[in-house]
Amino acid sequence: MKIVLTGVTRGLGRALAMEFIRLGHTVIGCGRSGDAIFDLRMDYQAPHDFSVVDVALDNKVAIWAAKVLESDSAPDLLINNAGVMNPLAPLWEISDRDFTRVTDVNIRGVANVIRHFVPAMVKQKRGVIVNLSSGWGRSTSPNVAPYCASKYAIEGLTHAMAQELPEGVAAIALNPGVIDTEMLRSCWGDDAGSYPKAQAWAKTAAAFILGFGPKDNGRSLSVSSFED
Repeated sequence: MKIVLTGVTRGLGRALAMEFIRLGHTVIGCGRSGDAIFDLRMDYQAPHDFSVVDVALDNKVAIWAAKVLESDSAPDLLINNAGVMNPLAPLWEISDRDFTRVTDVNIRGVANVIRHFVPAMVKQKRGVIVNLSSGWGRSTSPNVAPYCASKYAIEGLTHAMAQELPEGVAAIALNPGVIDTEMLRSCWGDDAGSYPKAQAWAKTAAAFILGFGPKDNGRSLSVSSFED
């Protein structure tokens, strides 16, 4: 299976990439860290491929997608995982710059990737698009309003897109559950250590995601073993 995955340089994205590769799938990934992408390229040769891309920049995503699609088929699985968290504070204390960064990556970044990869999937009338949501895309907490807003947006975006897709293509909003990652530690500090590590999560999550198909179009799902 050919899997396109954003945000592969750390956290859930890196753990998923490693697990998909271990299972024998081809991973085409991107991330913002040049050093981490270099390491991935050294560790995993063709047919895997890793590129430095900021998904918030539509022109960069366009170049990346054109490269991926020019000599190969559309992805079987497209996972929009890249995301950032706002500095913890009441909404009125969040700067415009910090708010914009969250929406640029978490919403516009997803739309950019969809814009440049999904037409090929629609043309072939097959494939699954998984947009990473969150428990904070279905509930709320103080001090994370921008992040909550971005993940609620992903739920709505995914459900609406699902109504636009042809038979054979599916879009799913996926809540990964609560996992001990750098992002979670930015919110909860050392308390995040009481939750599962990304590597353990990926073993369950990868198998769950690989089971998605046209029957799941428009659903909001969760990696249930790791829900809060």
